[in-house]
Parts: sequence; C-alpha cells; structure tokens
Amino acid sequence: MKCVLFVSVLVVWAAKESVCKPACRYPPSQWCSSYEIAVSCQVEKQCVEFNRSQSEAPVQVSLYYESLCPGCRGFLVMQLFPTWILLMDIMNVTLVPYGNAQEKFDGKQWQFTCQHGEEECLGNMIETCIMDSLGDADKYFPVLFCMESSQDVIKSGEACLKLYEPTVQWESIMTCVKGDKGNKLMHANAQLTGALKPAHQYVPWVTLNGEHTDAMQGKAMSSLFNLVCSTYKGEKPVACTGATKTKPTTYCMN
Repeated sequence: MKCVLFVSVLVVWAAKESVCKPACRYPPSQWCSSYEIAVSCQVEKQCVEFNRSQSEAPVQVSLYYESLCPGCRGFLVMQLFPTWILLMDIMNVTLVPYGNAQEKFDGKQWQFTCQHGEEECLGNMIETCIMDSLGDADKYFPVLFCMESSQDVIKSGEACLKLYEPTVQWESIMTCVKGDKGNKLMHANAQLTGALKPAHQYVPWVTLNGEHTDAMQGKAMSSLFNLVCSTYKGEKPVACTGATKTKPTTYCMN
C-alpha cells in the first residue's frame, strides 16, 4: 500500500514537471529501482526518502501460543519480553493466544477445546480480553508477562492487572471473557492461527515480518534479540551494537 501511494504521488509530481522537463522513459514502478533511473527521472530525493522509510520499518514479531504451554511461557518470559524491552523502538509484537486449540460453532457461539484443558481456554480468553481492553503493547504486554511468569497464570491475572493498570477494573475484563465479545475475539484468534502459511505444527510458533521458516524459528528460540537486531535494516540501536554512549553524569558530592 505504501509503495502504491508513493508511486501515485510521484506520477502526479512528474506530470506537473513534465511541461518544462524531459519525460521519464521508465515506468513509475521502476523509478526507485536504481539511483541512475531515479536521477534520469528526476526523483532521486523522493526515492531516498522512500527507501529510508522502508529500511527503517520496525521488525514485526508475532507469537502464536497457549497460555499454559510450558514452552510458550518460557519463550515469552525469557526471550520475547526482554527483547521487546530492549528493542521496542525497532520491533512490534503481536500476541495470539490460541495455539493448538480447536473450535466448534454450536449454533449460538463458538465452543473451544484447548490442549491443556479448560483452564488454558480461560487463560487464553483472559489474555485476549486484556489485550483488547488495554489496546497498546506497552500497556498489556507487562500484564501478560506478569501472568505468564507467575506460578499460577489465571489466578495472578487480577493482581497483575492491578499492578500495571490500576485504573482498569478486573470486572470489565471478566465481562469480556464471559460475554459475546470475548467469544468473537477468540474466534478471531482461531482464524489468524488457521491462516498461517505454512500451517503451524507446534507452539510457540514465531513469525518474523509475517514469515516462518525452520531456520528462523530456531534462531528465535535460541536468541530472539540477535535475530531482531540482524533483521532490522535501519540504523542499529545502541543495544544491538554494544556501543557506549556518553551521557552527562550527575554526582552527589560529600
């Protein structure tokens, strides 16, 4: 979509300039394919800005998981959350709690069967409703991290929400969980999981910029931090390079 919009803008711009400048002999789709073509079509400045915006796009990391799956909990707590804390400026996170669950429509609503039983279905639903209620990852991710790192994921939900988002009432989350909204949200998770290509074979299942390979999954599981740093095409943040940055230091003297 960004590319189409950009090309459209360039076409309009070129049309205005064509009165006094030679017409470009390349189609708009090729204007930014090389510096020479950009120069010949007199759009080099626009192409530099466009290519910079494309290269600096955040890395999209999606986790398809189950709330009570030990491997999922370990990856979220030990890999995904710490990486996000350090690299949130260059990565976006999507969490989809459904995993190996199954759904069936009973004529009124969707019924879910989860790999680790009814408790896991409840955990999936609670986390889904928390994400929907809080909206932004910087609000809901700490709550989910708190839940997944606790001894009891479900029982800790209310306390974790109160700790990180004290203005949100637990009752509103449970209204979503028990109501039609939560049912529809979980069905959406099922559709997202079912649409994976290739289809998921296990959880945790990780995609990077919408793609999944065995090699990428292996890198994500061993060091997601290094994978995100190496994937990001923009200027690497200090956390990735290990460089030190001098900052003004204030001391309290005797």
